[in-house]
Amino acid sequence: MNKEQLVQATAIKAGVTKKQADLIVSAICESIMEAVADGEKVTLVGFGSFEARERKAREGRNPSTGAPMTIPATTVPVFSAGKAFKELVSGVSDEVA
Repeated sequence: MNKEQLVQATAIKAGVTKKQADLIVSAICESIMEAVADGEKVTLVGFGSFEARERKAREGRNPSTGAPMTIPATTVPVFSAGKAFKELVSGVSDEVA
């Protein structure tokens, strides 16, 4: 699913126009990116959480030459799926037979 398809699905589920849904989807994405860039953790219960994590410097190899090189430390965005999301994807539910 790409952004256009997400906007269309959102418009249908929310009962709004595609233009309104596009504004909503864009605003949500921008808000999450800005918050994570500012060092905040964004948690959507049941869906998951977004946060920035520090990746330490490490040794690697140049794929062309095989020569060792140092990969610098960096900050990367990370998404962790929530319990409900994981269960939906895996087909597992809380229902007891």
